Amino acid sequence: MSAGKKYEYHWADGATIKKPIKCSAPKYIDFLMTWVQDQLDDETLFPSKIGVPFPKNFLAIAKTILKRLFRVYAHIYHQHFDQVVQLQEEAHLNTSFKHFIFFVQEFNLVEKKELMPLQDLIDKLANKDRHGGHSS
Repeated sequence: MSAGKKYEYHWADGATIKKPIKCSAPKYIDFLMTWVQDQLDDETLFPSKIGVPFPKNFLAIAKTILKRLFRVYAHIYHQHFDQVVQLQEEAHLNTSFKHFIFFVQEFNLVEKKELMPLQDLIDKLANKDRHGGHSS
């Protein structure tokens, strides 16, 4: 899966696929969403019962999930934004991304280098927000 010419993402989950593999965007996203659901369903990682503590590595797990989800946004913006515009859905995509990016930035959940594929867009959204404009 790619995000423009400079960024290519290979899939590895560390369990069934240990060595990163090159795969299409639909396959990468399928692997990703299945993996994220498995993480969320794992009671040792995301306990659902009151009083059960989160694991010590919870922050690292959450950061990995969010980093990988960011890659889906990067792919959509770089490879499919024309189709999003044709469908007149860019306001929805932009709003969703803006919420996502402001959250990860507020809590420093995705490293700056990982955000580079969409840094120009991130800067525009932040600038519009600072000046009271609308991002959508």
